[in-house]
Amino acid sequence: MGHAINDEALDILFRKAHTSNKWLDKPVTPQMLMAVYDVMRWAPTSANSSPARFAFVVSDAAKQRLKPHLGAANQEKTMTAPACVIIANDTEFFEQIPKLFPHKPQMKDVFKEPKLAETTAMRNGTLQGAYFILAARALGLDCGPMSGFDNAGVDKEFFPDGKWKSNFLCNVGYADPEGIFQRNPRLSFDEACTIL
Repeated sequence: MGHAINDEALDILFRKAHTSNKWLDKPVTPQMLMAVYDVMRWAPTSANSSPARFAFVVSDAAKQRLKPHLGAANQEKTMTAPACVIIANDTEFFEQIPKLFPHKPQMKDVFKEPKLAETTAMRNGTLQGAYFILAARALGLDCGPMSGFDNAGVDKEFFPDGKWKSNFLCNVGYADPEGIFQRNPRLSFDEACTIL
């Protein structure tokens, strides 16, 4: 079967990529973080709604603000990561619909229904978080996505106006091979899929 990208790229994005738990002492520049965002922002979301927001925790001061809200197992690896991204959802993402979906700006009003807005933000914001991981890997960075934190505490500390809500965290940098665990099994096609 032919591929749009070669096997090396598939290995980088999926097959040989691992969650990183330990980091080399090598900085990630603001320019690199901007480059990752510039790649991932083109991936699809419902009605181009783009509800994800990204807060890059890079400075020591910002990391200290984050630390009390992390689970114990996530503290050291986050404090030593060059960057930790708080991937959040904008609860008022629909305000940008006239800009992002200009051929049908009235979609803004559809998404104002609270339950639809919440579901759309979570589904599409999570998709954008996954796109972020793939973009970071494509540009040579390693990632350590995590739950294991106090969402309410992070939101109060970093998003006190209540407009953004944290979804998950992702450490970003250059993996120390000592912090990469052996590959765990995955479900086979037959175990996870059906063709109808």
